[in-house]
Amino acid sequence: MASYTIEINETFNVPRNRVFALFADHKRFGQLLGAPVKRIKDSDQADPNGIGSVRKIGIGPIGLKETVLSFEPDSLIEYTITSTSPIKNHLGRIRFEDTAEGQTRINYTIIFEDVVPFTGRVVSATLEQGIRRGLKRVPQLP
Repeated sequence: MASYTIEINETFNVPRNRVFALFADHKRFGQLLGAPVKRIKDSDQADPNGIGSVRKIGIGPIGLKETVLSFEPDSLIEYTITSTSPIKNHLGRIRFEDTAEGQTRINYTIIFEDVVPFTGRVVSATLEQGIRRGLKRVPQLP
């Protein structure tokens, strides 16, 4: 099985707490990606989108379930796919930090392995393109 890594670094003229809130809220994350996303299990922590929460990306029976593994307000979100998927050993990690200029920088990394040989390149390219397109929406979303 081949291993793939997507790494995206982006800087926004938006306060870090607003950028984090956009990524942390499952429904708003879906607006960012341009895909239907619904929280199907609440975290048992203070924030319902925190550790242990599960979101479904997709429509009806078609879709992926992702579970939040780490949740540090305004700093870090980690998640993994926990449903049947064309990829395995998936980990998504989004780090948030302030720049010296008062902007917000994110480092969004996704690592995974393909299940079916040679499909990882297509999955990787599609994911990266979708995320990059969504990141352009960050300054416009409330």
